[in-house]
Amino acid sequence: MAQTTPNHTQTVSGWAALDNSGKITPYTFKRRENGVDDVTIEILYCGICHTDLHYAKDDWGITMYPVVPGHEITGVITKIGSNVSKFKVGDRAGIGCLASSCLECDLCKDSQENYCDNLQFTYNGIFWDGSITYGGYSNMIVADQRYVVHVPENLPMDSAAPLLCAGITVFTPMKDNDMLNSPGKKLGVVGLGGLGHVAVKFGKAFGLHVTVISTSPSKEREAKERLGADGFIVSTDTEQMEVGKRTLDFIIDTVSAPHSLGPMLDLLKVKGTLAVVGAPAKPFELPSFPLLFGKRAVKGSIIGGIKETQEMMDLCGKHNITCDVEVVTPDKINEAMQRLAKNDVRYRFVIDIAGKSSEH
Repeated sequence: MAQTTPNHTQTVSGWAALDNSGKITPYTFKRRENGVDDVTIEILYCGICHTDLHYAKDDWGITMYPVVPGHEITGVITKIGSNVSKFKVGDRAGIGCLASSCLECDLCKDSQENYCDNLQFTYNGIFWDGSITYGGYSNMIVADQRYVVHVPENLPMDSAAPLLCAGITVFTPMKDNDMLNSPGKKLGVVGLGGLGHVAVKFGKAFGLHVTVISTSPSKEREAKERLGADGFIVSTDTEQMEVGKRTLDFIIDTVSAPHSLGPMLDLLKVKGTLAVVGAPAKPFELPSFPLLFGKRAVKGSIIGGIKETQEMMDLCGKHNITCDVEVVTPDKINEAMQRLAKNDVRYRFVIDIAGKSSEH
């Protein structure tokens, strides 16, 4: 899709990785002027996603340096283009992973632009005007209104930010598998991190029986007492896994480390579904017998379309669902990323973009 975009003349302060050391440093760059279909957003908060870590270190071999990460963005609209009807100046707005798509294919027309062949991400993507996209580790961003959502008034902007990636990533497979309207059904959540803890919250809000599956016995109390999970299975405990066989209707696997899907499949009832949303660097091990003998399915899922993301945000507003976050100032980004690499966070780091010191 071609679009005439004004020159990149706005100077922006941000933070970028300049090479595969992954170290984030202050970085000044240019953004485009606000076009007719654009909104300009003063960024207040930006979540730190595992994906940011992968891109900063070029783990996937596709990073275009310098890279300004960040796709869990909340802020306030400061300017709108002449064609913009969805937003007004002063609105609370959110941006997730999507910067552009072709707008013309069947997937785009069906509000599934997240699967468009020409999908471009909020950072490390190529925008319609040929420029490289820069993400939310910055003080402002210009975005096409079609890829921006409203943030409900009752949600805090810091703890709402990770909903734009972590939230929609687990919401979409739950919706696809009719778990939003199936109270009493049994949901399994593999991994209790940034994605997993939101999946538990969604499950409880929608009346599901939620079981957390984790390698860490120490997380049981947290899962049950803090997040309201009904059950907890230690995946390395063969006895617990045996007791759990054929008990769950649907499982979301959020783990991004290499692991076998076989033991998870065994926990599903006949005709159950395992949705994979984690992205390990190496292929999953997928034994055939748990698939064949349970008529089970394994599905993948990546974020959601903008219409679906807005639906999720509205439901989060209705049920008062936010992420559990640890807010850091920009001078602590590298420290936060080092801790994230060790899974030392409950459950998502969020950068206070205007924060001047480490008072948080």
